[in-house]
Amino acid sequence: MPDLPTPQDAAEAALLSECWDAVLSYADLCTSGSAAATRLATEAFTHGITELRAATKASKNTGTGRRVLRLPRIPLMLTSVRAAAAAWEGGGLGHRLDPDLRLWLNSEKATRYTGPPLHRPVALRGLQDMQEPDAALLWLAEVESLPLPAVARRLGLDPSTVATELTQVRALFRDRCHRNHLDTPMDADCRSYARLLDAVTRSSGAETPGDLSRHLARCVRCAEAAACLRLHGGGLPAAISGGVIGWGGLAYLERRRRAAEAGLAGGRTDAAVDTGLAEDGPVRPRIGRTGILVAAAVVSALALTVSLMPFGGSHGGGTPASGAPDERQPVAEPVPSLPVATSGSPTATATATATAASTARPEAGSDPEAQGESSEPADTSRRPADVTKSASADCAVKYEIVNEWPDGFQATVTVTSAEALGTWRLGWTFDDGQRVGQMWDGTFAQDDARVTAAAADYNKSVAANGTFAFGFLGSWSGANSAPHDFTLNNDRCDAGS
Repeated sequence: MPDLPTPQDAAEAALLSECWDAVLSYADLCTSGSAAATRLATEAFTHGITELRAATKASKNTGTGRRVLRLPRIPLMLTSVRAAAAAWEGGGLGHRLDPDLRLWLNSEKATRYTGPPLHRPVALRGLQDMQEPDAALLWLAEVESLPLPAVARRLGLDPSTVATELTQVRALFRDRCHRNHLDTPMDADCRSYARLLDAVTRSSGAETPGDLSRHLARCVRCAEAAACLRLHGGGLPAAISGGVIGWGGLAYLERRRRAAEAGLAGGRTDAAVDTGLAEDGPVRPRIGRTGILVAAAVVSALALTVSLMPFGGSHGGGTPASGAPDERQPVAEPVPSLPVATSGSPTATATATATAASTARPEAGSDPEAQGESSEPADTSRRPADVTKSASADCAVKYEIVNEWPDGFQATVTVTSAEALGTWRLGWTFDDGQRVGQMWDGTFAQDDARVTAAAADYNKSVAANGTFAFGFLGSWSGANSAPHDFTLNNDRCDAGS
């Protein structure tokens, strides 16, 4: 699996903290297994951050002051997932993708997102035409479904005026989409309805004439434009997500809504966060905006866990939202960690600790995961870095350090139980004062050196001889030996291979 690039500054370090859960959430929809989801997300994130660096460098070198058309960071990374999936399909790795996505990638629908600019979806073009801070505000509020106070903190806006500014940004988006719709090559029939479509969508009380309604039922592009132009009725989030992401846009939207309904907001929540990695030069003044990001803040692990839960209800076979792909449970694959290049910086440690995401599927042979905790020093004994041992034949545990950097590390824990479980709690003890900072697919508590990880709602059940897994980010100092004294539901576990 490719490694993520090392951040070059605090803004790039914050990029992983803010975007990784979104990238992995969409990658999970696009793939057929947890390992494939993490690999696709890693490749997409690497490609996305490389693009951002290239665009920033190009804007500095040209010196023309011309703004580079670019999406905000999260949708940019999501389109990188789509591009990586297309590369897999073209490179013989299509079997790792969702079958419906493969059909879409080989259809004319997919070519619209990479073809001539004037033929691309109007929502995609409209968002690109906006200043990045405006587009980021619209995306976070409409698609990521973050509460406005959280959006204000993330973007450094005045919470008392962010609602007014969002209204202005919605109107700006509508204006950009209207322009792009008129610029789209149309046949005579579509052109004849363009002015009427604009007038009808401006008012919430306006009725759609029958001939226009029949035209919208036949013409996909005019129907897309109508959804973007109609700011009332609650259809704007779906219009944006579907128009920018493409395949799986509605399913992604529902996952983010689920997190919002639980009152959880992923990503950074500090008040001093700007859009980062933005083009040089001033942008339009914004109310209450602070300066460029100085430090990356800690992301809530639970936001990702909830956002990746199936959006139709509890574990089981719910019916997906209309137009959305089938539901997915959170993946049991760890989050590639991203060591920060800033030596000795406490913000680098905070960012590395803050980054985690993954989900678990209810498919046969899948590895649902849980969340864990950290510990404090107990004694100075040392064990192998990858495998821990205990004393029971009823379960086997494998502890693996996936990545390690100064002050932090990423680990996965895989457990196989001989007996069927209705729920599970896994405990262990650290020797070197390690602390768990974030975990996915479960909950955790820590009391000094002792850590206890418990099942999430969606992965409580484990079949006989079944396996579950979870991952976490932790901090360490001096030494980072593997933990010991693993217990599953208070019974000791043997070492796994």
